[in-house]
Amino acid sequence: MRRLISILLLLVLIAVKAHSQSLNTLSAAEKKDGWKLLFDGRGLKGWHAYGGKGVGSAWIIEDGAIKLNVPERAGNKAKNGGDIVTDEVVNGDFEFKAEWKVSKYANSGIFFFVTEDAKYPNMHNTGLELQVIDDKIYEGAKENTHRASDFFGIANARLREGKPQGEWNKIHFIVKKGKLTVYQDEFIVQEHDLNSADWKQKVANSGLKAAPISKGNYAGRIGLQDWGSTVWYRNVKLKKL
Repeated sequence: MRRLISILLLLVLIAVKAHSQSLNTLSAAEKKDGWKLLFDGRGLKGWHAYGGKGVGSAWIIEDGAIKLNVPERAGNKAKNGGDIVTDEVVNGDFEFKAEWKVSKYANSGIFFFVTEDAKYPNMHNTGLELQVIDDKIYEGAKENTHRASDFFGIANARLREGKPQGEWNKIHFIVKKGKLTVYQDEFIVQEHDLNSADWKQKVANSGLKAAPISKGNYAGRIGLQDWGSTVWYRNVKLKKL
């Protein structure tokens, strides 16, 4: 029995090590297909504070993940935190993948098509937000566009299949030939025609009515929001189409 237990423990350790080695890496097939990492698991090279330089010290690396560490808040932000965006501006069609998890009652978002400009004082004034959140915040409340994988203020996710706080969720975001599709944990949760009257009306009725996407400009940076609660991201990658 002791030998069996030892063998099982060894197998578990091997599996854990193999999993950790696969984090924030690209397979041979992904490399051939044109994917590239936006986070290498070791540092935040390629990212900077929205509207600024460097990255606030609240953004740390923990167990192969980007973590917004919030031991203390400053208003609705982490002390020494702030929103961060990619150095690279993404133009044209692309695919984006990432995994995220949240602490209890955390609220955050992944942003797309972010334009850094003085006339947009906040990232949420310019970027399209895909909600990253612990849905328990709204448990028992009426439906809104503030739950996991909703486009904040614009469109609900088709399904409520998000995993609870403490568990990893997978996101696959695709912009191709005027179509926007989002998968969460292999389920299609958003599907829109960016040239349709319906989508344009949704944007016009939102907080992004003055943002570049309201004029059909779907280029910009990718951003991670600091909304004053602890969140994690890993396996962040991009493929241009």
